[in-house]
Formats: sequence, structure tokens, C-alpha cells
Amino acid sequence: MVPPPQVLPPFLYPPLHWGLKTLFPDCLWELPILPKTQPVALTFDDGPHPDYTPPLLEVLAHFQVPGNFFVLGERVQRWPHLAQEIVQQGHHIGLHGWQHHSFTQLTQEALHQSLTRTQAALAEACGGIPGDYRDVRPPNGLFWPQTLTHLREWGLRVVMWSVVPEDWLAPPVEVVLERILTQVRAGSIIVLHDGSQGGSQVAAITQQLIPKLQERSFQLVRLSDP
Repeated sequence: MVPPPQVLPPFLYPPLHWGLKTLFPDCLWELPILPKTQPVALTFDDGPHPDYTPPLLEVLAHFQVPGNFFVLGERVQRWPHLAQEIVQQGHHIGLHGWQHHSFTQLTQEALHQSLTRTQAALAEACGGIPGDYRDVRPPNGLFWPQTLTHLREWGLRVVMWSVVPEDWLAPPVEVVLERILTQVRAGSIIVLHDGSQGGSQVAAITQQLIPKLQERSFQLVRLSDP
């Protein structure tokens, strides 16, 4: 089982990332890097949220950069217009389960139902067919090796992370920024949150983070682009 990120101090994330990347190479831990590129993906978990997602979208629109949202199906069902706005603004959207339940706590049947319900809610809100939504991030980063087998069998791609600043604990904005900027490099997948935990600061963090990344010549990309 993958250790739960919330119990680990930030300085343990780099070695944790490399260790897990070696153990589970089929997951997407980092972006592929082409010559003369420095791609970085901003990802946002646990939304959409009526208070936190709209100002975040305003920040992304201001800088004209894409975000990558891993949404909870129950919240998509409650606020379909927010999921629709995410897609209409050109951002990437993926699955985080129906509710924020660790995949290790669900039976195979319950997990499959959680994901298919979320796909159906996204298709209803955003268009397309359920199978169009195939990227999934396990809540809390938790899964069993067998879980990955099931997800692959269901045609899903598991997207993990390489930079986790623990923003869900709501440290000061400058602390979150320092944690990110210390670890980020070409290919990084950064995890922030626009849900109930951490969402109150996500717009402010993103507003300050984007220009700092651009100053370092990083290109902010959709996960579907590379």
C-alpha cells in the first residue's frame, strides 16, 4: 500500500516520489520531456467547489495557462456548471472518485461504481461519453498493487505527482510557494487543492506561483498535451 501523503513532512516527498515511481512505473509520476522543453503541470484535487474553483479559474484565465482538475463525482453532480466551466475554459479534467474515499477502503465493485458514476456525471455535465474521462488520481495517493491492475483493465490512466506542498493543511501561502519552488523541475506534476481542504488559498497560491514558474522558463501544460 502506498503510504498516505498527509502523514509525511514535506522533506520526505522527494525520496518518496522516486521510490514509488520505481515500484509503480505504470503510473504517470512526471511528464515526458521533449528536447528544449520544460513542461510542468498544475493539478487541482477535490473540487469543484463553489467558493474556491471560480476564483481559481479566473487566475488561470488571467495568465492564459491550463490547469488539470481531478474532481469528485458527487461534487460534479451538485455543481455541474463548475465542471462545465472547467472544460469550456480548456482545462483538463479527470477522476478523483465519487467521494473522497481512499481506493484501499473500497471493494473492486465499489471502486468501479465510484469511477463509472463520476465518468457519467462528467459526461452529463461536460459532454462527450463517459469513456472520454480516463485519467484518475487516487485520493490520498493510496492504492494496492491490485488496484492498478483493475484501473488498467478499465481503461484508466493513473496520474500521481512529483511535488506535494501539503497545501491542504493551509500553511501560509509563502510556505507553499517555497515548498513548490524548491522541488519543481522540468516534468513536475504539482498537486494543489480547490476543495474544502486547502481551497481557500488556492487562487492566491496559483496567482503568485504562475509568474514565478514562467520566470524560470517552465511551460504550464495540460496532462493530455505531452
